[in-house]
Order: sequence, then structure tokens, then C-alpha cells
Amino acid sequence: MARGHWQIQKSDGPTRRQYGKVESVPITSAPAGAVAVAVRAAGLIGDGLYGVDVKEVDGKFLVIEVNDNPNIDAGCEDAAMGEALYQTVMQVFLDRLERQSRRAEAP
Repeated sequence: MARGHWQIQKSDGPTRRQYGKVESVPITSAPAGAVAVAVRAAGLIGDGLYGVDVKEVDGKFLVIEVNDNPNIDAGCEDAAMGEALYQTVMQVFLDRLERQSRRAEAP
């Protein structure tokens, strides 16, 4: 790893770990450019639940990676929205299932 790089977890031996800062913000407070690039990147992969790592460099938002098995850790990613985060995610999937069901039933 490069000296001084950022990582979510750093291990300093078998029992000592340091964690990077996590700052959860409501989607309405996130920079529009970051949201747009994340949504576009996730859409290129599919229509599942993805975690998109975005970094801002010189005013531009860049995709670092798209995770198809993202963490949603209690007290971290849900800090800004609480239970509403889980309800929102589940509602998206319920809406998709209902649309698929209506299409399958249509003559």
C-alpha cells in the first residue's frame, strides 16, 4: 500500500485496529455531482443494491469502485437517516417486484 493512503480499517497487529472516519449525510445534503456519478456507475452494473465509492479530486467526482455486496453498518451508513434508510431501500425493491408482477399479469 502507498504511504499515507486512506483505508477504512488499518491493522497494527492481531488485536489493534484503527478505523477511518465515516460521515453519514442525508442524500439531500450530498453533493449533486457525487450522487450523479454514483447513480450512473451503479446503473452500468445493474439494478441491484450497490455501494459506490466516490472521491472528489480538484472539484471532479471520480468513481473508485462499485461494490456489489456493500456494507450498511448500523451506526455508520445509517447515522443520518436511521430506520428510514432501511425502509427506503426495501421500498425500492418492493416497488420493483410489484412492477414485475404487474407486467407478468398483463395480457
